Amino acid sequence: MLRNMFKKTYTKIDTIYRPKAGDSEEPSIPQGLWRKCNKCGQPIYVEDVVNNYYVCPKCDGYFRIHAYRRIEMLADEGTFEEWNQEMPFSNPLDFPNYEKKVAAAREKSHLNEAIVTGKAMIEGNPAVIGVCDARFIMSSMGHVVGEKITQAVEQATKEKLPVILFACSGGARMQEGIVSLMQMAKTSAALKRHHEAGQLFISVLTDPTTGGVTASFAMLGDIIIAEPHALIGFAGPRVIEQTIGQKLPEGFQRAEFLLEHGFVDMILERKDQKRVIGQILYMHRKHGMTAVEPGMLRQESEPEAQKTHAAGSESFGHRSKAGEHHEKTVWDTVLLSRKADRPTALDYINAVFDEFIEFHGDRYFKDDGAIVGGIAMFHGMPVTVIGQQKGKNTKDNIKRNFGMPSPDGYRKALRLMKQAETFGRPIVCFVDTPGAFCGLEAEERGQGEAIARNLFEMSDLKVPILSIVIGEGGSGGALAMAVADEVWMLENAIYSILSPEGFASILYKDSKKAPEAAEVMKVTAADLKKLGLIEQIIPEKDPASTDTLYRIAGFMDQAMAGFFETYQAMTEEELAEHRYQRFRRM
Repeated sequence: MLRNMFKKTYTKIDTIYRPKAGDSEEPSIPQGLWRKCNKCGQPIYVEDVVNNYYVCPKCDGYFRIHAYRRIEMLADEGTFEEWNQEMPFSNPLDFPNYEKKVAAAREKSHLNEAIVTGKAMIEGNPAVIGVCDARFIMSSMGHVVGEKITQAVEQATKEKLPVILFACSGGARMQEGIVSLMQMAKTSAALKRHHEAGQLFISVLTDPTTGGVTASFAMLGDIIIAEPHALIGFAGPRVIEQTIGQKLPEGFQRAEFLLEHGFVDMILERKDQKRVIGQILYMHRKHGMTAVEPGMLRQESEPEAQKTHAAGSESFGHRSKAGEHHEKTVWDTVLLSRKADRPTALDYINAVFDEFIEFHGDRYFKDDGAIVGGIAMFHGMPVTVIGQQKGKNTKDNIKRNFGMPSPDGYRKALRLMKQAETFGRPIVCFVDTPGAFCGLEAEERGQGEAIARNLFEMSDLKVPILSIVIGEGGSGGALAMAVADEVWMLENAIYSILSPEGFASILYKDSKKAPEAAEVMKVTAADLKKLGLIEQIIPEKDPASTDTLYRIAGFMDQAMAGFFETYQAMTEEELAEHRYQRFRRM
């Protein structure tokens, strides 16, 4: 049996424990060297599991880990300071034998209760940490757990520190009844005060996160991270199956299911958690913009950036010389704005900004691929960036719905904008859509309300907003991301009440008259600049493409630096009033 098991393991391990000449045929395996994976059933080498962050090297299954091990993996060495290590036992209902159960859990886990809290440094960034430990009555939330979380959050609010809570729980502590239920409200109220104080809360969902914990602090994060394949839900799978009398689909209530349905920002492998969480913490601290040298292009390793910067001297607001030499019709511009090789929002985000971290989901129904957004750095300053994203091939276009956002996409965009306002980050939006998605499901979920809500909320956000039309700016679907302090357009972009084809169909009763319609609609950047509806034209010496991306990004880089210097100097009231007056004049 042992010989057969040995044949299924790694060559390196097999070599280490191969019997020496003269020994018996059976290898000598030290006590505790092997374990059986409870997910795939295969024998696994314990040291490999430990070195792999307690993830099975054969099936990538995630093992539950002890609270102190989790903290050791996350915190900078020697920086963790535990809070409230000992708290008095509470049995509010005088539940029979509850004290014995808690005593047994304490002996088994060497913990006072089901969560460990304290303060630590993560990649050099201070934070308050709370980690649930499933060994202690399945990390259910009773009075002591709720109290430890609440006190930790209150102290974080007082010290102006971010909070990171690792949830792993079966839910409420049944032995404490209604008192356990009240911990849901108590922890949520403490997090509300923390949020109102402008502090960051990161919730990390591990396997399992269910019941009252899911319905309280676990789902209230400004940023919600989940471990791969973690079970996350309010009611347990067995309860649901018994209630509805149906077999649940594969993957239901797993982390990937929640990502698709818009409830988590990202799924993050355990090996990357310290680095990414540390990066997020850093980007939520106050950092001013570093000086930007005139004419300096970003991404200087790129071939385009190696070329002369002479083009950078062309002033914004004017058509390029190339545009003067070659007379384009308006319809030519429409076709250029729709070209398949035109750079997308993500292309510009990656070219102009550093360290982009994408966040997903509207927290209501879905993650819409037609809207991308997250946080990034611009010359050392954190910014929120959001874009309407088209695909580059058929498969990608289907995923992105051809750049036509659903209500879920607009709600995701607004969530990220409100988050930016909370943390004082300027917002940059890249607009590129033929229009908001028109379909049955869009109407069912309130497409009109979602667009209207964006217009309403963006009008007085207390941070600078810049919107750049990089391709098509179609109707209200584009305007929902363009209620900004300034709107810029690429030279070959368009911005219109609807598509020329639609305009021609309505007014001329013939969609084939789209070129004529385009002429009278005033859709080009030059037209809109003359009308006073946009502030800047970003010249395209040659039409935007992969080859010209970094030249255009260089223009954006320089102009954005000036934009931020101007608008960051304004007070919150001045920003809102400026934005109001901009549209009031139109």
